[in-house]
Parts: sequence; structure tokens; C-alpha cells
Amino acid sequence: MIADAAGVTAGLTLIAGTLVLAGAMAAIDRQHEKGRLTARERTVLELIGRGLTNDEIAAELVISVVTVKSHVGKIFRALGVRDRAAAVVFAFDHGVVAPRGG
Repeated sequence: MIADAAGVTAGLTLIAGTLVLAGAMAAIDRQHEKGRLTARERTVLELIGRGLTNDEIAAELVISVVTVKSHVGKIFRALGVRDRAAAVVFAFDHGVVAPRGG
């Protein structure tokens, strides 16, 4: 809990174990026209950006694959993207995920 609070005060958000710049979340909120992404949809977008499949996202979040597919569809509509690849590009372009070092 202390690490979470410290991250928030530093302008970071903890999503699925990864720190994300708060500005990236604001960019997501401004980008789409049909309303804001829910916290869960933001988490799913981050996991998509990390390359997880629907099955892997379902296992990580302890939800059904059908629920993941519903979130993915809502994300695509909200961001105005047509496919998973475009959602990944959006996630990288807006700082939702960063390239892995190494």
C-alpha cells in the first residue's frame, strides 16, 4: 500500500503490477469519444500492450475469456481502433506500456 501511495504522489499509477505515467491515462481519456475507459478496461489495454492473449488476460485478472472479449471490444470502440495491433500501437504511443529494456 505504501508503494502504491508513493507512486500516486509521483504521478504514477500501478496497473497490473506495472507503473504507468498518470499522463498516459489522461491521454487515453482524451482520445476516445464514447466516454472514459473504466479502470478494468485500462488494465486490459495495458495487458494487451504487454502482448498477453485473451486467455492470459483472463487468467491474470481472474475473469472469464468472454468478459475479456467484452472489454477488448469496448476498448476498440472507445479508442476508435479496429484491431489488437492498433490497440498495441495506441498503448505504446500514449505511454500505457513502454518497450522492455534489454
